[in-house]
Amino acid sequence: MDWPVLVFGRAAWALLIERFAGYPQPVFDRISHPVVWIGKLIDWLDKQLNVKGVSPQEGRLRGAVAVLILLAAAFIPSYYVARFLTHWPLGWLAEALLATTLIAQKSLKDHVLAVYDGLGRSLAEGRQKVSLIVGRDPTQLDEAGVSKAALESLAENTSDGIVAPVLWYALLGLPGIVMYKAINTADSMIGHKSEKYQWFGWAAARLDDLVNLPASRLTGYLFAAAEPARFRQIVEVMQRDAPKHGSPNAGWPEAAMAAALGVRFGGPRSYDGEMVDLPYMGEGRDDITRDDIKRGLRVLSRAMWMLFLMLLFVAFCVVAVV
Repeated sequence: MDWPVLVFGRAAWALLIERFAGYPQPVFDRISHPVVWIGKLIDWLDKQLNVKGVSPQEGRLRGAVAVLILLAAAFIPSYYVARFLTHWPLGWLAEALLATTLIAQKSLKDHVLAVYDGLGRSLAEGRQKVSLIVGRDPTQLDEAGVSKAALESLAENTSDGIVAPVLWYALLGLPGIVMYKAINTADSMIGHKSEKYQWFGWAAARLDDLVNLPASRLTGYLFAAAEPARFRQIVEVMQRDAPKHGSPNAGWPEAAMAAALGVRFGGPRSYDGEMVDLPYMGEGRDDITRDDIKRGLRVLSRAMWMLFLMLLFVAFCVVAVV
């Protein structure tokens, strides 16, 4: 086995490369993106298997079959690609480059930074930029509301856009990260509780909850570690407030980020004209500002460097054992 794989680890390389390179726009323009390909398959399965008027049991069964087909479609090619690359002298690097396409570190940072820059020009532009990363109605948000929305999105998407895919890549290799992204994309497309997907999307939503459990907790602790002087206080707030969230996972990174910044997330917001009152995360101030977005990005940066170092440490431990 090549020494870079043993010492640095494929997941550490992928995280580092994607942090600075992201997904090149010329590549997207030419071949689109793997998540788009996954989304097209999910859309096709939805049209083929999601039938109106069936019983809840049959709806769940059809949804489970769709997820199984999706996972098979994700696993089989990625497994054989990974096997093929093991015979290349630099196959480990080629695999890490492929894995970067399913990590959203640079994209998340760029989108949140765009909200910060937009607010610097006008509230209207800040609202427009934040509408690209959140589902709530931004038209009535003031600067505090836009800043809160950006930071909540930053916290939650750090878990399922960065930490979870990297973790599953580290554990199961290329098939692990591809299958994770397939599950996560299915949840975003069919896992919501609308009339159309209440039963058909049940399997995708439950499986997504399961595979995100470890990463959501790890992300929260990484955010806490990014503020070492207040690590214990942040962890206490996270453990107290995270279970209040309707999602079994989103509350952990959100509560940790709120505590790290000394602000409060949650509260009322509008989705498609319907008001929703979410539980509060954190115990700090409500007047979140544009500058807090920059502070949140610094927390993200430190947390991701810690994740990188953690992956290196595990890689060194593997070398020592082997």
